[in-house]
Amino acid sequence: MTAPSRLRVAVAGASGRMGQMLIEAVLAAPDLQLHTALDVPGSPALGRDAGAAMGRETGVSIRADVQTALEGAQVLIDFTRPEGTMAHLQACRRLGVKAVIGTTGLSPEQKDEIAEHAQHVAVVLSPNMSVGVNVVLRLLDMAARAFDTGYDIEVIEAHHRHKVDAPSGTALKMGEVIAQALGRDLATCGVFAREGVTGPRDPSSIGFATIRGGDIVGDHTVLFAGTGERIEISHKASSRAGYAQGSLRAARFLASKATGLYGMDEVLGFA
Repeated sequence: MTAPSRLRVAVAGASGRMGQMLIEAVLAAPDLQLHTALDVPGSPALGRDAGAAMGRETGVSIRADVQTALEGAQVLIDFTRPEGTMAHLQACRRLGVKAVIGTTGLSPEQKDEIAEHAQHVAVVLSPNMSVGVNVVLRLLDMAARAFDTGYDIEVIEAHHRHKVDAPSGTALKMGEVIAQALGRDLATCGVFAREGVTGPRDPSSIGFATIRGGDIVGDHTVLFAGTGERIEISHKASSRAGYAQGSLRAARFLASKATGLYGMDEVLGFA
């Protein structure tokens, strides 16, 4: 009996911590095959085996030529920077490669461009691939509807010192979910900085606080502060393994999709 073929996966940002976690997760999955590993031109990792940092020989070298590297791949998993992701997605479109995008800091225009690409190749786009985080987003929707009056809402997030965007994509997504549940627009009710004499708190606002330091993988807490009680809904990541496993679930989900833009709600069966 012929063994089922494995899904051929490409990983971008191969030399980074998230890229290495993704490579390790793909190598451990019996239904997936590491097809190629990508990194930026000039990276000292180029030409090395993708598993070298883990002490493993994979037979897959880290490459920078996106066009040739993606040939034959079925799904790209990309957690890089916005400019890199957009260039990778153009190659995916040309080659018919599906994409799982966990990159944060994307502009509205870039998100629109991703939606246009998704008319040609299937894409999962999410600021956080963690199954736990996406369950928390569902809980926040329910909580926001229950605490629609009399509760002040604050989103507090903490990440490592190397993270370049703030607030995190996950924190913004949490704010968007809450604002939508309350019938508000985060662009107008979001408060992203406080300094000096700010006056009383606007009860319709959603506040954000950002912490950067050390090697914090990712902590997110939403505080609903009422009179006489506080409700906190939190997710704390101790490693990037949860993000990697969620990304693999997204890649498997795309295997049966030709086109379309999806989020983790669809991947997890919430939508």
